[in-house]
Amino acid sequence: MEKYYWKNIERRESNSIKVGSLTVGGNSPISVQSMTNTKTTDANKTINQVKELEDAGADLVRISCPDKDSTSSLKEIIKNINVPIIADIHFHYKRAIEAAEAGVSCLRINPGNIGSIERVKEVVKAAKDFGCSIRIGVNAGSLEKEILEKYGSPCPEAMVESALMHERILKDLNFNEYKISVKASDVLLTIEAYKQLARATKAPLHLGVTEAGGLMTGSIKSSIGIGQLLMMGIGDTIRVSLSADPVEEVRVGFNILKSLGLRYRGVTIISCPSCARQGFEVIDTVKTLEDKLSHITESITLSVIGCVVNGPGEALYTDVGFTGGGNNNGMIYLNGKQLSKTDNSDMIEKIVKFVEEKAIEIANKKKL
Repeated sequence: MEKYYWKNIERRESNSIKVGSLTVGGNSPISVQSMTNTKTTDANKTINQVKELEDAGADLVRISCPDKDSTSSLKEIIKNINVPIIADIHFHYKRAIEAAEAGVSCLRINPGNIGSIERVKEVVKAAKDFGCSIRIGVNAGSLEKEILEKYGSPCPEAMVESALMHERILKDLNFNEYKISVKASDVLLTIEAYKQLARATKAPLHLGVTEAGGLMTGSIKSSIGIGQLLMMGIGDTIRVSLSADPVEEVRVGFNILKSLGLRYRGVTIISCPSCARQGFEVIDTVKTLEDKLSHITESITLSVIGCVVNGPGEALYTDVGFTGGGNNNGMIYLNGKQLSKTDNSDMIEKIVKFVEEKAIEIANKKKL
């Protein structure tokens, strides 16, 4: 049972491209991606981390390829995973060619820092030959010298000019399978740059606030920056950049999309902040439920409310609900209807049971 959303977000019209088996842009769902932080040369560790990201729901995973030994590991990595891989390439055009040959689905480059136009042509030829898309990745911290001299400092206009210059290079080479990003660590700079870029191109856009910080700070900055752009209909794929376990990037990314009604995955818990009226320990209960329900991938809503002020109302719009009451018991709800009173000591076990049964029910319906 999905919550009623007052207004649907109208997404910006964009081209669609293929990133391996995934379509990005157009009417496709907004994809969530992350990046490994293992040494790419350690294929086993990298494979294990990619699989963790897959399990968390990542649609795409980016892998850094700083040297030839790293690109040499890509074949083994790709052979053992399912998610499309993006090769992160900076400066050396041969790394991009090697990554394409190894079977990556996308090359993250700045055509302008690859070198001469002849080198860019070689990279584009490899992308065409091996079916790769390209992400033009512009960062405020690494703009071209001539653009910085023109504008004096990183600003939205400078970032967009850099992006459009790189886009022209690919268009002149008759290559159209590309997406663009214009990231900054400053939230307002990021938002304005994407707004201007969205008006200047039909290319699909990859959103992110780069170098956003640790788990809490980075999640807040990313939610504000990415969230505002998504509300404007801007964005086709996102990455939340955190100095934290990459799995957390995927979780935060999906939560941003879920909060805007743009995509659903896993259990969405609606819970109160708790107060003196609570009939059970709300905070501890929610923490426990988040852990025990983390394996659920079907889209399910669960309300966990401490008292009857808002509990019954929230339960009307959730698949499973629990509202605290008196005498150490509360009310279980299924599909918006009261089911039975439950003792607080049994509520977590019963909530988990009902959520898991709901997940099986949804999965079975999909098979019909």
